[in-house]
Amino acid sequence: MLQEMEGMRSVTINTDRRTLQVTYAKDLLTFEAIREAARQLGVTVAERFKHERIRILGLDCPDCAAKLEGAIMRLRGVVWASLNYATSVLIVEYEPSVIDLAAIQRRVRDFGYDIEEEVAKVPARAKKFRFQRSARLALTALSGVLLTAGGLVYTLTGAGFVSDSLFLVAAVTGGVFAARAGILSIRSLAPDTNFLMTTAAIGAIAIGEYSEAAVVMFLFSLGSTLEAYTADRTRRSIRSLIEAFPSYATVRRDGQITDVPLERIEVGEIVIIRPGDKVPVDGIVTTGESTVNEAPITGESVPKEKRKGDPVYAGSINGRGSLEVRATTTVEDNTIARIVHLVEEAQAQKAPTQRFSETFGRIYTPVVVVLAVLVAVFGPTLFGGTQREWLVSALTLLVVSCPCALVISTPVAIVAAIGNAARMGVLIKGGAFLEALGSISAIAFDKTGTLTSGRMKVCDVTSFNGHSEEEVLAVAAAVESRSEHPLADAVIEKAREAGVEEMHVSFFEAFPGKGARAVADGGAFYIGSRRLMEEFGIRIPDSAAVAGMTEHGCSIIYVADETTVWGAIGVADTIREGTREAIGNLKRVGIKRTVMLTGDTANNAKAVAEALGIDEVYAELLPEDKVARVRELAARRGGVAMVGDGINDAPALAAANVGVAMGGMGSPAAVEAADVALMADDIRMLPYAVDLSRKACNIIRQNIIFALAVVLLLVAGALVKWITLAAGVLGHEGSALLVIANSMRLLGRRPA
Repeated sequence: MLQEMEGMRSVTINTDRRTLQVTYAKDLLTFEAIREAARQLGVTVAERFKHERIRILGLDCPDCAAKLEGAIMRLRGVVWASLNYATSVLIVEYEPSVIDLAAIQRRVRDFGYDIEEEVAKVPARAKKFRFQRSARLALTALSGVLLTAGGLVYTLTGAGFVSDSLFLVAAVTGGVFAARAGILSIRSLAPDTNFLMTTAAIGAIAIGEYSEAAVVMFLFSLGSTLEAYTADRTRRSIRSLIEAFPSYATVRRDGQITDVPLERIEVGEIVIIRPGDKVPVDGIVTTGESTVNEAPITGESVPKEKRKGDPVYAGSINGRGSLEVRATTTVEDNTIARIVHLVEEAQAQKAPTQRFSETFGRIYTPVVVVLAVLVAVFGPTLFGGTQREWLVSALTLLVVSCPCALVISTPVAIVAAIGNAARMGVLIKGGAFLEALGSISAIAFDKTGTLTSGRMKVCDVTSFNGHSEEEVLAVAAAVESRSEHPLADAVIEKAREAGVEEMHVSFFEAFPGKGARAVADGGAFYIGSRRLMEEFGIRIPDSAAVAGMTEHGCSIIYVADETTVWGAIGVADTIREGTREAIGNLKRVGIKRTVMLTGDTANNAKAVAEALGIDEVYAELLPEDKVARVRELAARRGGVAMVGDGINDAPALAAANVGVAMGGMGSPAAVEAADVALMADDIRMLPYAVDLSRKACNIIRQNIIFALAVVLLLVAGALVKWITLAAGVLGHEGSALLVIANSMRLLGRRPA
């Protein structure tokens, strides 16, 4: 309904976040009118939201993360929340008139976690916190193993009281932090793994199984320690993007050169970048020349020459020259910040498999808890055996009931893949798009600026009526030297390469859409299309050479004096370097059909398609025609991606299952317009992105199948009394560790 309103440009609805993003013409439409239209459908638009990102410390349990996210979502005034276990980032949107940030942070602490933003204000305190946390986990596991080992030794020697005492102390030592977190989760009405493990240990102690209680808490604390370590490795790989930031920048202020914290640099200030320094800001070079390595942003290892007027991007590395740069963004909005925020917010667009895992976990855990109670109460009556035996089975069922491996199976794989892609210069905007990219079977390409560079080049020159090719080029270059037409640079460059003599131009006149005329070295000359020649009564001779150039996709411009055509020049767009290789690699990674959609002529489009090995070509299309072709392709082929510049092709990008923008670096609009952005403007990274997405989808499927199989085996084993409490904990923790390890394989993938 909103899309039909006069003046509405675009409408994007994010059902996860319950947000509506609109772009509209302010002279035709007001925001109040849009809000009123929404109200007519029963949708209330909040007056004002605040968007906050909270990095949480101590988040070592995926099930606990899901419970905390649910608890935050239940707070009155919170509109939307997403807690990414793999990056420990909580993204929350709330109404400040109803709830404040402090209340949200209090709920986080209620679950036993801390807030890094507060801890990180004092670096020494941050280091101390990380050390204490690591030491706490390690000492808990170490004390558990020593006390448990001591208990086993005394059991063998017959000292029952001593061994029981050691086992009891081991259970308490190994479970003190888990018990604290479990109590906090119950207080927040969101029982988690810590609560279930603590309950199982207390139950074991209550029936005199001190050794079982000790082993349960030791294995759980050891598993938590290992899980925290492996999760931290994944997080460090993501945080390595942030490390591209220097802390300070050298700025010229009031005639003085001083070091300034990044957050205090203002747009327009001059930043001095010394040889070897990391570039601290997005900006434009005002003084100096150097080579700059943009690999941290684009993945492109070849440094680029930078001189006055060229853009530089935060996070890139300066070479041997010194540069002065005028800042064009603040630290919050620069290139690296956008990349980091995009990666951290990737969970906002949750993949379908992740929705399944989380929904399964929410339903499954309470069901198994109820089942454990029923087993303990009715097991002896229905199936025989002692109450003690069935109580042990119920406790084992509690231990294995938390689907940690299943809950973590998707998010860790997604963040590992998205983080790896970001380091290679490919931005994928969320798990949903990662999965969609991995399932596409066809890709549609815009031609100009995507498959071709958009820079024209002379492909051939032919001469008529006794004139030489050098004469044709000399006249064409003279006339085009005064022209602003896109073909002019190509003609002038070709004339320079041929070494023709320059002609003096004393008069110039343009004929828009047709060509131009000029007086050069005293003679009048024309350059332009066949239509221009015909208007001035200049006959064009038939030419097999011209026909051949046309057939190969060249645009033809004619050069003539006032009565006779001197020759013809064929000009064509140049194909991007590596494009043919990229098309071939796409087919090798499983893309069944490649399609070109262009507004260019059929001959030009056909020539480029044949040169690149593209399967289908649709030429002379308007933007709405491209949308129709994308939808038709999607109906025929299933999943389809559209690759374009992210702005001009926005309707077609939106119509595709996945929109891929070329050249996202320094262009927020391109990133906004598409689901995937190739930051380095290098189409050769597209096969890598597709292959990475397919590998991620395979690993996610492996994780889910493995996690479900382990859960079913453990539950069945608990019900038929085939596994002990200790074996249940080992299976629970081991499956989560294996899922994380399997997902982390995505961090090492590189372009072929």
